Amino acid sequence: MDIIHNKDIGTKQKALAINLDPAIYGSFAEIGAGQDVAANFFKAGASSGTIAKTMSAYDMIFSDAIYGTQQVKRYVSEQRLAAMLDKEYELLIERLAEQRGASSTFFAFSGTFSTLNYHKTNEGHGWMGVRFQLTPNGPSHNVILHVKLLDNDNNLQQQAVGILGVNLIYACFNYHAKPNVFLLSLMDDLSKDRIQIDMIHFDGPEFSKVDNRLMSLYLVKYGFSDAAVFGPSGKNLQPSEVLYKKHIVVIRGRYRPVINVHLDMLNNGVKQFLQEPDIDTKNVVVLTELTLQSLKERDADESAEIDEKDFLDRVDILSSLGQMVMISNFHEYYKLVAYLSKITKLKMGVVLGYPNLEYIFTEEHYKNLEGGILESFATLFSRKVKLFIYPTLRDGVIYNCEKFTLPPHLIDLYEYLLANNKIEDITNYQETNLNVQTDRVLQLIKEGTTGWEEYVPVEVATIIKNRSLFGYAGGNRPVTQ
Repeated sequence: MDIIHNKDIGTKQKALAINLDPAIYGSFAEIGAGQDVAANFFKAGASSGTIAKTMSAYDMIFSDAIYGTQQVKRYVSEQRLAAMLDKEYELLIERLAEQRGASSTFFAFSGTFSTLNYHKTNEGHGWMGVRFQLTPNGPSHNVILHVKLLDNDNNLQQQAVGILGVNLIYACFNYHAKPNVFLLSLMDDLSKDRIQIDMIHFDGPEFSKVDNRLMSLYLVKYGFSDAAVFGPSGKNLQPSEVLYKKHIVVIRGRYRPVINVHLDMLNNGVKQFLQEPDIDTKNVVVLTELTLQSLKERDADESAEIDEKDFLDRVDILSSLGQMVMISNFHEYYKLVAYLSKITKLKMGVVLGYPNLEYIFTEEHYKNLEGGILESFATLFSRKVKLFIYPTLRDGVIYNCEKFTLPPHLIDLYEYLLANNKIEDITNYQETNLNVQTDRVLQLIKEGTTGWEEYVPVEVATIIKNRSLFGYAGGNRPVTQ
C-alpha cells in the first residue's frame, strides 16, 4: 500500500492516534523548553495508552547523574541527546519487556533545547530524537534531528518544539517506509519562518537503504534549511557543531567531476589563507560547497529536477579526497558569508575563480536589494572575510586581479577592497591547469576518449572508471592503482 502524506491531520489528532494505538508505548525525557512534546499527548486524551514515563532533568547536576558527564560540556548537544536515548530506551526495555514486550512496540523520545532567554540575547535551537521498534521484540531504529527555533518569543518556541516532537513520533510509526514523506510531514502545523531543520539522521534495519546524504539534500531542497553539511565518511553533521569558533575556508564548484584545477585552487587558496597573520592554523575547517543550482544542468530553470545519483557521485568523489561537503541554497556569495558569520566570528576565506569575481561585481545580480551592490558588499566584506582569486586563461591571456576591468563608477570600490586586504590573487598556481575546462573533461569521459585521466587526480580517475560515473564510456573493467 502506498504511503501518502496526510496534510489534513493536525497535531492533536496525531497525538490522539498514537495514544489510541495499543501497541505504541514509551517514555519522554525533555531538557529545556518545558515538556511540550509530552504535554501534547496528555492534552490529546487517552495518554495512559502511550506514556510510560515523562521526566525532565533540568538541573545540570541531576542531568549528569542520570545520563553521565559528557566529553563535550554542553547540555544542548548531539552527545547529550545520544546519552538520553541510550539511557531511556535501556530502562524501558529493562522494566517493561517482560510484561508487555510481546505486544508492544516501544519508543523513547528525548529532546534537549535552549529557547530564548529573558533578554533575547541567544538563538533558540536544540536536538530531538526517537529510538523505536516497529515490531514487538524487534530491533530498534533511530531518527535524530537538529532544529533552529526562529520565533521571537519563548512560549512560541516551546510550542514549536511540541508540535515538531509530535510530528516526529507520528512519522516514525506511520511514514518510516517513505523517507521523503517522513521529512515533509515534520513541517505539519509549522512553517519555515518558525523552525529550520539543518540535520537529520536515520539509522536501523528499516532505514538500511536510506542515504543520509540525500536526506541532507532534501532538507535544503524542501527549504527546511539553507545549508547542510556532512563529513568525508558521509555522516550528516550539524553545521554549528563543526564550524563553531572555527576559521572557515570555502570553495564552491560543480565538481562534475573534480579536476586538477579544483585541487590546485583549493590547496593554494588554503595555503595562502594560513599565511594570514590573524589565523590560528590549528583551528581551520575547509568546506567544498555545492549549491542546489550547481546540481542541475547548466542553464536549467528553477523547476528542473536534481539527478540524485549524479549528486551522490560527486559527493563520493569529494569524500574520497577527504573533503567536508556543504550543500547550500546560497546562489550569491554574500548570503553564504552571512550564514557562516552567524556560526563563527573568526576570519574566513573564500576561494573562487576569476569568472566568479566578475560575477560578484556585476550589478544586475543585486536588483532585488534596495541598496544594490553596496548592500551586498556591506554583508560580504564587512565580515572578517577575504577572497582568494584563482586566475583564468582567455585567448592566451591570464586574467587575475591586476587585469580586472570594471565600469568607472566601481573602480574606487574595488581599489578600496584591494587596499584593505579583502581580495588577493592566488599566486603559486599550476599554469598548465588553466588550459583545462571541466565541461571539456566531462565530454571526454562520456566519449570514452583516452587521455582525460591526466586532467583529474588519480583517485578520481579510478573511481570514475570502476563505477562508470558521469557516463563513462570506456567499459566497466575495474581499475587498480
